Amino acid sequence: MRGPIAPPQVPLAASRAEVFADLVQDSVDRLERRWPQLADIDFLVLEVPRLDGRGDGPVWDDEAVPLGGVVPARDGRRARVVVYRRPVEIRTKGRDERAALVHEVVVEQVAELLGLTPETVDPRYGED
Repeated sequence: MRGPIAPPQVPLAASRAEVFADLVQDSVDRLERRWPQLADIDFLVLEVPRLDGRGDGPVWDDEAVPLGGVVPARDGRRARVVVYRRPVEIRTKGRDERAALVHEVVVEQVAELLGLTPETVDPRYGED
């Protein structure tokens, strides 16, 4: 018998990428209560950072692999916060640890975009 193991509405049926995107959205939802202007920012999940300068996204050129990046608003495009799925997954062991790291990355990138400290964006930043 071939077919899906679980029906689509069951969490088991969600892919790792979908689960990760949900973690990012949960973090954004949590921050939007305090910072309503985040509704004007696009939040993206990419697999890995880019090594080349093509496109308009953040470029990785340091020795350490970034976990996220920011693309400021320009030319009529909205600002974007990017979270890189694979580097975050590699650094975490379980869902709770991954959710905490995702939230830290989102807070740090939002803080950079808004010109604030991470502690201002989320007073509980760094407490986990």
